[in-house]
Amino acid sequence: MTVSFWLILLAVCLYGLLHSLFASLKAKAQTHRIGAVTDRWFRLAYNFIAAITLLPILLLPILLPDREIYTIPFPWIILTVAIQVLAIFALIVGLRQTGLSAFLGLRQLLLPEDTTPPRLVTDGLYRYVRHPLYSSGLVIIWLLPILSCNLLALNLGLTTYIFIGAHFEEQKLLKEFGEAYSEYRNSTPMLIPGLKLRRSRRHI
Repeated sequence: MTVSFWLILLAVCLYGLLHSLFASLKAKAQTHRIGAVTDRWFRLAYNFIAAITLLPILLLPILLPDREIYTIPFPWIILTVAIQVLAIFALIVGLRQTGLSAFLGLRQLLLPEDTTPPRLVTDGLYRYVRHPLYSSGLVIIWLLPILSCNLLALNLGLTTYIFIGAHFEEQKLLKEFGEAYSEYRNSTPMLIPGLKLRRSRRHI
């Protein structure tokens, strides 16, 4: 592998480490000590910092020397692009299910008096996988029409981060929803629809 490959992979790993630390319950508890008002800004600031710090990493595959691995030929590219479009649609649907404003951090900022308890979403896309947003993201990045060494490094790093991020997110959901989330996790696959069903049939 090239030097560019390892530089991009290292950059994504460092991004994932900092992002995970900032997203942890411990980090949020530390900011809460400053004052309750930080809870209103935490999610929005988290998303803003995550987006800003991701931009230079996304530029690395373009700026660094690269080598093409493959290009998806016609007519297969039509199929892969169509699947990507469906994944983007699923991403939007998943965000709407969980609440786009809350996901971005706008609801916490604009409606601090809202004391409605969070709801565990298990319907819609969440009936099939616990993390449809992550599943959609994986489909989008791995079905790019061109794959190069730099993009391979980026995809591998982002995929690793998604799995690690999903693990930490589930720890927070278990703490928040307890037994309800534990039962949901036991009956619903993480990223691949039907995976738990196939596994259970093998044990019959």
